[in-house]
Parts: sequence; C-alpha cells; structure tokens
Amino acid sequence: MKKLRGIIFDVDGTLLDSMGMWQQLDRVFLRENGIEPPADISDIVKKMTVDASSAYFVERFQLDMTPADVRRRVEALAAEEYRQHLPLKEGAKSFLMQASAQGIPCAVASANYPALLDAAFARLGIAGCFRTVLTPGEQLAGKHQPDIYVEAARQLGTDPAETAVIEDALHAAETAKAAGFYTVGFRDSSSQADWDALAALCDRVTDSWTTLLHDGFLQCF
Repeated sequence: MKKLRGIIFDVDGTLLDSMGMWQQLDRVFLRENGIEPPADISDIVKKMTVDASSAYFVERFQLDMTPADVRRRVEALAAEEYRQHLPLKEGAKSFLMQASAQGIPCAVASANYPALLDAAFARLGIAGCFRTVLTPGEQLAGKHQPDIYVEAARQLGTDPAETAVIEDALHAAETAKAAGFYTVGFRDSSSQADWDALAALCDRVTDSWTTLLHDGFLQCF
C-alpha cells in the first residue's frame, strides 16, 4: 500500500455519536409543523446537504416557510445538543491526539452546519486537530460529488491516493473511493443496513477508533 500522508474525517456518525439525535430531530421539526413523519424520512435526508434537505422539506410537505426558515429552525433545535451534550465516539479523542502528535495533517468534510461543528469541537477540545473544516455551500457540493474531498486534500497538501477518508455513510464513501481516495468505513448503528456494502467497498473498515488505533492504522503515515 502506498504510504498515506493525510486524513479527512466525517463528523456525524463517525467522530460524533450524533446520528440518533438527527433522526429524532427530523421528526420533532415535522411534528411541530403538524406533520406525522414518514418512516423513511431520516434515510432520505441523511444523504442531503443542509440546504438540500431544507428545500426538500418545504417542497414535499408544502410548508409555509422558506428553505432558509427551515434551516434556521433545524439549526436552532440542534444547537443545544452540539454546544452542550453530544459526545465523541469512544476512542476518537485519543486517535485525534495521536494523529496530531505524529504531525499528520487532518481535515474535516461534513454536511453539517459550520457553527454547530465549531461549538462541538471547542467544547470537546479537538478544534486544534484540524487544519481545515469544510462544509457544502455555494462553492462546494455535497458528498454525492468529490469536490469537498478534493478541496480538503488540496488544503492539506496531499494527493487523493495518499489521503484517507473516514466515513460511516455508503454514498459518501462511494464518492471518495471513485475520486481515488483511500477509504476507511466506520461502523455506525444508523447505517447498519449498508454495512456489508460499505465493507466491500472500502480499503479498510473498523468498528471503533480504539480498534483503528490499536490495529496500527497510524503506522501507515
């Protein structure tokens, strides 16, 4: 295997134990607008950017709101969890600290709200572990396209083939793999139905940060 030089981390379901909260949040938002949530709503919106999911809610449920209104409300509902409560996955901080100690350049590529990521990272003491934190916006597409990974690697100064992308979501790992990145599949209960496909796709898989650290993954850098 070619020696690796950089790491791009997903956040929700990978570094943070937060996917269960998001699945409930979708339902909270719809119910406060008088709508009984469809059973498949979380599976649909988890693949979308924040802007895309906000527009989707307005269109599908004929809400008397703009996508910007939806975005603001959902961000407000999630804010307290990120600022006060959501934990890192077990072993994540030790992994990040070890990567930093080795001088491995690290980035975040997340579909989440930048303000929520900043708040969680500051509270958890990991903000200094990343050279850059990227989220989709006017200049970057969501994870169905490789732009966010390519730009993260550019800012790290690494080529895709020498950059690991660690993801729990199958569609995101597929995008990174197709763009030439070394992919690590991370098991999360929210995406358990896709685990076999994720494991077959990725160059490496893991159940936890502790396991990945003990398996000598950082020795590849």
